[in-house]
Amino acid sequence: MLAVPELGLQGLYIGSSPERSPVPSPPGSPRTQESCGIAPLTPSQSPKPEARSPQQASFSVVVAIDFGTTSSGYAFSFASDPEAIHMMRKWEGGDPGVAHQKTPTCLLLTPEGAFHSFGYTARDYYHDLDPEEARDWLYFEKFKMKIHSATDLTLKTQLEAVNGKKMAALEVFAHALRFFKEHALQELREQCPSLPEKDAVRWVLTVPAIWKQPAKQFMREAAYLAGLVSRENAEQLLIALEPEAASVYCRKLRMHQLLDLSSRAPGGGRLGERRSIDSSFRQAREQLRRSRHSRTFLVESGVGELWAELQAGDRYMVADCGGGTVDLTVHQLEQPHGTLKELYKASGGPYGAVGVDLAFEQLLGRIFGEDFITTFKRQRPAAWVDLTIAFEARKRTAGPHRVGALNISLPFSFIDFYRKQRGHNVETALRRSSVNFVKWSSQGMLRMTCEAMNELFQPTVSGIIQHIEALLAQPEVQGVKLLFLVGGFAESAVLQHAVQTALGPRGLRVVVPHDVGLTILKGAVLFGQAPGVVRVRRSPLTYGVGVLNRFVAGRHPPDKLLVRDGRRWCTDVFERFVAAEQSVALGEEVRRSYCPARPGQRRVLINLYCCAAEDAHFITDPGVRKCGALSLELEPTPADGGPDAAGAPPGRREIRAAMQFGDTEIKVTAVDVSTNRSVRAAIDFLSN
Repeated sequence: MLAVPELGLQGLYIGSSPERSPVPSPPGSPRTQESCGIAPLTPSQSPKPEARSPQQASFSVVVAIDFGTTSSGYAFSFASDPEAIHMMRKWEGGDPGVAHQKTPTCLLLTPEGAFHSFGYTARDYYHDLDPEEARDWLYFEKFKMKIHSATDLTLKTQLEAVNGKKMAALEVFAHALRFFKEHALQELREQCPSLPEKDAVRWVLTVPAIWKQPAKQFMREAAYLAGLVSRENAEQLLIALEPEAASVYCRKLRMHQLLDLSSRAPGGGRLGERRSIDSSFRQAREQLRRSRHSRTFLVESGVGELWAELQAGDRYMVADCGGGTVDLTVHQLEQPHGTLKELYKASGGPYGAVGVDLAFEQLLGRIFGEDFITTFKRQRPAAWVDLTIAFEARKRTAGPHRVGALNISLPFSFIDFYRKQRGHNVETALRRSSVNFVKWSSQGMLRMTCEAMNELFQPTVSGIIQHIEALLAQPEVQGVKLLFLVGGFAESAVLQHAVQTALGPRGLRVVVPHDVGLTILKGAVLFGQAPGVVRVRRSPLTYGVGVLNRFVAGRHPPDKLLVRDGRRWCTDVFERFVAAEQSVALGEEVRRSYCPARPGQRRVLINLYCCAAEDAHFITDPGVRKCGALSLELEPTPADGGPDAAGAPPGRREIRAAMQFGDTEIKVTAVDVSTNRSVRAAIDFLSN
């Protein structure tokens, strides 16, 4: 909480206990230098959180944008038929053997920084540029990961294009979102000419569940800049967590739409050679027929046939294996409406498919020299993109039981540039290299053994399995019956085989939806139609503010003692709003009251603190950090001008804030108690 200047301080107790006070910390406190002149009204014990049903805005269509690390796309459904999901048009261009219902997350800007193209068009145009000309164009790919990895993310964070030039990350993301907005609206107008132009669309953006609040707010700010929605109609945009979206979609699937990896024959074959999940659940189906109540509630809730094989209360895990991250969540199916309850906070890490690409780049560095690869990427950026495309095509064919080597084409620009830089050809480099599982083929290609290709997967795949095993060991998730593998990387036969081999013997059924690469996108559409489907979530962190408590000798540290007006206070006390791992229902509110420090004050600003521990006592404890600020914008009132007509002094002005921690974003609303009018309230995680 920001400190209050000594002059004009107005404290007010709310509640029965005087143990907490709005009096500020003394000079030298971590908060003093950021004072904005507020006096908190937060009393004693927090009132019990209250649950409030979220209000649903009216809309005609839901458009979901799955903004991925390696590929992106959109889908939509109309409110009149919410489960009829329309995928975006097939994209022009693309790679042989790759479904084109998504497009690469590649953005191309002109040398002046203006938008040129996105997706396959951007990639192919950039690839065809003259090498000298390409140096001036700004080409961005796989840039979503930068938002996750940035430790000090702000609205001024910059991204580096492949040519080394930098640009504001917010503008880069806004260019991409604006592209999808324009494409989606054009398609909607063609399909439904009578669709209203304004406020007809609810937009949904997907983000990894492990993203922190600043990254989620960043995506929302980019959406505002792109014109998806306005700040005044913020509720038109929903942030969907990717594994949650997948879970929402999977609960709608029928058994013939799933592949059960545990039913693959021993020594199973290549990708796709496995049986449907139907036979695996035949016995369970027979047992469930004897329990009409369990089946009835699931069918009446619109839950898919697979879930009719499960009982209310059953638990399952979703592993979203994407381009940049692996994202894990554990849900429990609830009755009577088939809603979902999160059992453990979202976990995961940077173990996406780009890890395999990085391993390939490191392999090239071992063969040709890391300094050469760095120079080549900088001076021949378009040729480097060409090389990564060639590797991606071969990566998709890798499998645990594949026989025969894989050939990877080297661009002529790579071969020529290497000869000029090193004075000998790439074949000589391969002969001199200590890497003996990569050879030079007579067709002028790198020839890599299957074992070598599979080795490139191992660090990333091992990280995924370790995260899943660590989550399964948590007591809160005992009893998990199913593991859904979803996301683009889940298409990999190498990953599927490794996960089944490691976890199948533990009795965990590993299941893959047929349209695994589109699971999150389709689920995001369903989530947009019914965002209340995930009823309970777990808070990933402990959140609160700093307050003063009545000093108690022997319990409080002497260095926290503040004496003011003859009263003894303990400074820097961490007052908790919600604890890490705490279950929080959708719409559940934590309420606090605050009072302006002086008449006429137009803004109240309170610092928010967070930590991973549940039992922090002070905002100065190790691990506790300032993570954001609660802002309350106040309208002038007659009381600000002095006594009223009867000559009575102006009364204290109470602003009651209500925070919700059970949604995909932390939300806040506020009311001026004296007028019962709404107060503009916001939580800023990006200006820390």
